[in-house]
Amino acid sequence: MKLTGKQARYLRGLGHHLKPVVFIGKEEVNVLAAVEEALNAHELIKVKLQDGCLSDRKEVAGELAERSAAAIAQILGRTILLYRPNKEQKILLPGA
Repeated sequence: MKLTGKQARYLRGLGHHLKPVVFIGKEEVNVLAAVEEALNAHELIKVKLQDGCLSDRKEVAGELAERSAAAIAQILGRTILLYRPNKEQKILLPGA
């Protein structure tokens, strides 16, 4: 899924106040299941890379987005903002 600039800005505004729901540390196992569950529940989630995570943040974001069919709305520091619409869309994107 690819976002336009306007859609990404809109999602960044919505995600600003969100707390991370998935944390990735040294043991990067089974985070995909947690990401899938969180996206199904919320559509827009924050993923936090903890100090123990040795992987590159952009690589982690790309892999999570690809495997979960989500879009990367933002990578800021060690925080990744992911978006994937549900069947019953809660977030209506501008220009969609």
